Amino acid sequence: MKFSIAVLITCHNRKGKTLQCLHALFNQKGLSESCLIDVFLVDDGCTDGTSEAIMQDFPQVNIIQGNGELYWNRGMHLAWETAASVKDFDYYLWLNDDTFLFENSILELIECSILSFNNSIICGITCSSITEEVTYGGYDLKHQKISPNSKLNSCTLMNGNVVMVPNYCYKILGNLNKSFRHALGDFDYCLRANKLNKINVFTSRIFVANCENNTLTLQCFNYNLPFFKRLSIFYSPLGLNPFEFFIYDKFENGLIVALKHFVTNHFKVIDFGVKK
Repeated sequence: MKFSIAVLITCHNRKGKTLQCLHALFNQKGLSESCLIDVFLVDDGCTDGTSEAIMQDFPQVNIIQGNGELYWNRGMHLAWETAASVKDFDYYLWLNDDTFLFENSILELIECSILSFNNSIICGITCSSITEEVTYGGYDLKHQKISPNSKLNSCTLMNGNVVMVPNYCYKILGNLNKSFRHALGDFDYCLRANKLNKINVFTSRIFVANCENNTLTLQCFNYNLPFFKRLSIFYSPLGLNPFEFFIYDKFENGLIVALKHFVTNHFKVIDFGVKK
């Protein structure tokens, strides 16, 4: 019996990277013997011919049209909602379109899931193709990035670049939280899992993909930028949007801490001597 996997991707005007991501996905070693893969990809208002290129090179991909305002989290929510309406998959794999899987990565994620009795979320660890250092994955109790050490390591937070969610976990946790447009949905999902005490979140045992760091979110605290530019990034879905962060912060740390951070983060953007 083969495992069924719904691969969830959302993209916006990164045709070259999206195609490279799909090439890596469909070039996995030994995958066809053990897995049936269906890809659900949200084209969130691409104007660079992404959909046309995908239809030509990968006609098996299910393309879902977004409205151009979904960003990462809501795009992934739509992809997941669509996949779950098609059938009950054994696994749901989150995959960023700038994340390029190594040839044995999906089998590694499945093995990790089986080792944890298919009731745990597996967060893949990625590295830079330039420095080979950890870029994305799971974080320990001190919020430090976890490096692969051939073991399953528990994590308190996770990035959503490569994440395997077994059906068991999806049935309990459901979809991503639509309160978040771009960021925080992955952190929130991990936090919800950990707070339930029914689902563990582990990192992969090895690196599973190349993905370069993206530092745009914290550019709102870059004091080399003009104030109004920082403020614009801060309130943008691509920044540390204070209202969305408040929702997340309240769930993680409580109302008082969330209110405090709401104020102090504004001070950091204004640069009232409250440095990050």
